[in-house]
Amino acid sequence: MSKQLLLLAGDFVEDYEIMVPFQALQAFGYTVHAVCPGKQKGQTVATAIHDFEGDQTYSEKRGHNFALNASFDQIRAEDYAGLIIPGGRAPEYLRLDAQVIAIVQHFFQADKPVAAICHGAQLLAAAKVLEGRTCSAYPACRPEVELAHGRYAEIAIDAAYTDGKLVTAPAWPAHPAWIAQFVAVLGARVSL
Repeated sequence: MSKQLLLLAGDFVEDYEIMVPFQALQAFGYTVHAVCPGKQKGQTVATAIHDFEGDQTYSEKRGHNFALNASFDQIRAEDYAGLIIPGGRAPEYLRLDAQVIAIVQHFFQADKPVAAICHGAQLLAAAKVLEGRTCSAYPACRPEVELAHGRYAEIAIDAAYTDGKLVTAPAWPAHPAWIAQFVAVLGARVSL
C-alpha cells in the first residue's frame, strides 16, 4: 500500500492540529500531502491557535502560516493510504465543498484509515459517513455527530477513540494517543 497520506487543510485550521500530525507522520516515513481547495502547492493557509484558558470554550488567536506542499486540484484520493482531517475553523466551510466531501467519502468507501480531530467531525458528518460509528470530537460538535447518526465518544481531552479504521479525538491535547492509534491503524509499529 502507498506510504502517502492526504491532509485536508483550510484557512484557520487549528495550528497544532495541522503541524503536529504533519511532522510526526513524516517522522514515521510517510509522505504527507497537505492540500486546500482553491490553493496551490507553495501557498499557505492561516492557522488559529486554540487554547483552554478557563473560559467556557477555547480562546482563539492568530497562528502561523502553514505552507501547502501539494495542489488540491492535482491530487487523486486513490493514491493515498490514509486521510487526516485537522480541526479548527476550516472544517466548517470545507464541508461545503463537494470535492472535499467526495474525497472523505472515498476513504470510507475504500475502507482506508481516517484520522479526524476536534472540529474535523464536521466534515465526517457532512460526508454522511458516521452512521453506526463511534466518533470523538470537540464536545461542541457532539450534536453534529449524533445528527449524522453516529455515537459520540465522550472521552478525556487527551484520549483518542478508534472505531475500525476511524481514529478520532477531542482536541490537540490528545495528539500522543490520536497519532499512535492512527499509526497502528495504518499498520505501522513503533517499538523501543
